[in-house]
Amino acid sequence: MTRTHEIRPDLDEGIDRKVLSQLRARFLKLNEGRLARAVEGLSTRQQAVLSLLPLFFHVNHPLLPGYVSGTTPAGVSNFEPDTNVLAEAQRLTRSFSYKPRHGSNPPRPIHGLFLMGSLGTLAQADQSDMDVWVCHSPDLTENELAELRKKCQLLEAWAANQGAEAHFFLIDPVRFVRGERDNQLSSENCGTTQHYLLLDEFYRTAIWLAGRTPIWWLVPVYEESSYDRYTHTLLSKRFIRADESLDLGHLAFIPPGEFVGAGLWQLFKGIESPYKSVLKLLLTEVYASEHPTVQCLSLRFKQAVFANQLDLDELDPYVVVYRRIEEYLIARNEPERLELVRRALYLKVNRKLTGSGGRTQSWQRSLLERLAHEWKWDPRQLALLDSRSQWKVRQVSSERRALVNELNYSYRFLTQFARNEQTVSLINKRDLSVLGRRLYAAFERKADKVEFINPGIAPDLAEDTLTLVYSPDKKESGQSQWGLYNGSLTAHEWEHFAPIKRSRHLLELLTWCHRNGVIDSSTRLALHPGSSDLSEFELFNLFGSLQQSIPLPLPAVAEEPLLRASVPSEVLILVNVGVDPLKHHRDLNILMTTERTDSLSYAGVRENLVLTLDQVTLNSWNEVLVSRYDGPHALLDCLRDYLNNLPDGPLQPKLRVRCFCHNRAQFIAQRVEDILDTAQNLLLSQLNLRYLIQVQQHYHVLELVPGQVKHAALTSLPALFEYLAQEPSGYSPLHLDPMALEDHDLSLLLPMGQPDSLQVFYRVSEGLADLYVLDELNAMWHQRLPWHDEQSLLVPMQRFLLSIQYRRDAALPMDSAQPRNPHILYYQLLPTGTGRARRVEARPTPQTPVNKPFYDVQAIVGKAAPGKVQVTLYCNQREFSELEHGDQLFSVVAREIVEQRRETKRYRCYITDLDLSGLLGDAQGSSNLYLRYKADLERALNAALDQV
Repeated sequence: MTRTHEIRPDLDEGIDRKVLSQLRARFLKLNEGRLARAVEGLSTRQQAVLSLLPLFFHVNHPLLPGYVSGTTPAGVSNFEPDTNVLAEAQRLTRSFSYKPRHGSNPPRPIHGLFLMGSLGTLAQADQSDMDVWVCHSPDLTENELAELRKKCQLLEAWAANQGAEAHFFLIDPVRFVRGERDNQLSSENCGTTQHYLLLDEFYRTAIWLAGRTPIWWLVPVYEESSYDRYTHTLLSKRFIRADESLDLGHLAFIPPGEFVGAGLWQLFKGIESPYKSVLKLLLTEVYASEHPTVQCLSLRFKQAVFANQLDLDELDPYVVVYRRIEEYLIARNEPERLELVRRALYLKVNRKLTGSGGRTQSWQRSLLERLAHEWKWDPRQLALLDSRSQWKVRQVSSERRALVNELNYSYRFLTQFARNEQTVSLINKRDLSVLGRRLYAAFERKADKVEFINPGIAPDLAEDTLTLVYSPDKKESGQSQWGLYNGSLTAHEWEHFAPIKRSRHLLELLTWCHRNGVIDSSTRLALHPGSSDLSEFELFNLFGSLQQSIPLPLPAVAEEPLLRASVPSEVLILVNVGVDPLKHHRDLNILMTTERTDSLSYAGVRENLVLTLDQVTLNSWNEVLVSRYDGPHALLDCLRDYLNNLPDGPLQPKLRVRCFCHNRAQFIAQRVEDILDTAQNLLLSQLNLRYLIQVQQHYHVLELVPGQVKHAALTSLPALFEYLAQEPSGYSPLHLDPMALEDHDLSLLLPMGQPDSLQVFYRVSEGLADLYVLDELNAMWHQRLPWHDEQSLLVPMQRFLLSIQYRRDAALPMDSAQPRNPHILYYQLLPTGTGRARRVEARPTPQTPVNKPFYDVQAIVGKAAPGKVQVTLYCNQREFSELEHGDQLFSVVAREIVEQRRETKRYRCYITDLDLSGLLGDAQGSSNLYLRYKADLERALNAALDQV
């Protein structure tokens, strides 16, 4: 790295023209190096395109590409083509001859040409675009601008014919400084709401091609806040000429709303291409965390040039971004996030360091090798990343956990920042809500939802050979499960391998395989049906039905459906999957000889041949859900749920009913379809059948033990507490005898109840804290916890309540008249100690500290066998299910939590998110109900934690 004294042109001490000239020369030297790197990575024809662009904007010639008319604005400031450029032009058009413009100061309406994007950077690839900013005179008329736009379109078409993808963006410097733009300013950036962040990117990444140079280059970082005064002095005292400089503004301050806009855009892109968004999301987080004194990268870049630190590698735009994120994450002690950033950068660069790719040397590969060595990556890790195109389910699932964690964290950070800075305009609030729904649809787990594991991580998850096995569940007596294994395994081999995926029901597993592309037309599938009646014929037809109902790839979800609650688009109902109904009935001979075709009753024998139904639903948010119905009321339960989920209006889901069992499959399918069609027609005829068949559900406090449900008598609370915990049908003010409560804390907090709010109270006494919540229906919840400090007590509660609101919001239209987000209010009962509480003091809403990452523990509670629930826990996106761990579920999760914690000190574990849709369906349970389940889950989890 070349170092000399730092240049400090100072207004007070006098500005030296020689010093300014040296500064400009440094920027141009760096620019020359970047341009050379850009050209090195282009083909010969692409190099010709790049070298000729200044000439095409400099002259109008009928035989040159981009010609519109003789009056099209032409002429680049301070540009004269050299002999190489003219020779290249004459190779295109032999009759072209360049005639320099005469006159002392001929008009030059094109002020500057700059190359944006990844060209000349570590991430330059064969398919990299040429994004060119065409800075023009502010005096152009509308007709002249129209002709200039036409010229740009013609040049884009010509470049495409030469094998170069070019995009031109017209910039009026005067309007740009004022933030007035009406189009996006790069093919990779939304631009319209990110003025200063875009300017930051321009100053540190743009390659100057021709014309005037930015006056910003000459303003010292310590004068950035006095930019206007400084540049006025430079121009008015003629230290520089006006026709040599281009003014696009300064970066003394970035409005906080820009971080919200930038985060929205990158999160939107990250849903489908998370690796590409990770770096920009983290940079946005870095900037926002520094607000309002943001030291943006362009200022660091300028400071380096002033200090004559012109190392092309260290000033590479991607390296600069990485270094700043690295500095931030090391300070926060977040090594997992840093490793994800490193992987994202490596995969973005896409230069393999192993195999045959490692033998082709270039400056990019040399720089990447240096970084990999610095990161202490071994050959095995490099080989894994280089084989990304061959990644399958296990590796993709692991990467998905890290990426989804990052996207969800970014969304939470963004919403909290917007709330704290009060920067959420009506537009941003709507955009945040829509984005939240996109994230929910893409990544949020809930009962019956099929998880999509490959959001742009690997190109193809299809396996060559798989084995499908139905076997008894060794963790739970009397139960069975389906398992999917790699390879073609015999009946004696599969028990010695861990499955890729296991499920209680076949359709859940097959739908997961289809949605994630694990099985395609070329996959060879070995079947071990065990005690089921599944045949290869039925299996083949089940997949065909899934492919017909859920054609892949699914189209992107437009914004309009996200403004409403999700509704079914496609419904596939499969009857008697893997079951022969005639084998399950006592009157087998009668049933097999009857000629009647009613699958619900044969020959006077009231036996129903519809034993099981699996409903696969694709909804308007591209979520795929699988519901299972069995038992004597399977058809009625399925009918009820199907009708209750139908949308209002004429647009109804496409219904398919299929059956492929051994006997009477066609008749069974037709009979079930007739029943569903008849019921749907009655409902659409407004006979209110929907309300006739709804079943009122009653919810109870459950003590959650794996595989069991116990009705808790709440013996640990007084009868009063049991009464207060009951769930009313609506908000119910409490009128209690004040004398009875005179010596109890409840006498203070109960009168404070108010509708449409969640009120959290706590009181500290002798190392313990009593935590009370009055929910939106005025039902009360109580818990006694160890006391450490206010933050450790209230932050987990705040996170949990916000996660429940997030789930509720997703189930409602965005313009719903129902209260969307009840206010969450916090209070402390004082004084501390054992005596009577005398007063209530409002407390601020607790915030998760930005320098302390938290550990996610999510729970999904759903129905299992009659009278039982099933619990699945997720720790930082990793799944732990009863199906895999049985009654050891909580012990296994407790060990996982202990292993992931950095501190040796033991402390409580909290459930951070809870889904009860498997129990409640579409009903909106109260916050009190969620808190009761949360307490039971935490009780079981912390009991297991104490045993580790």
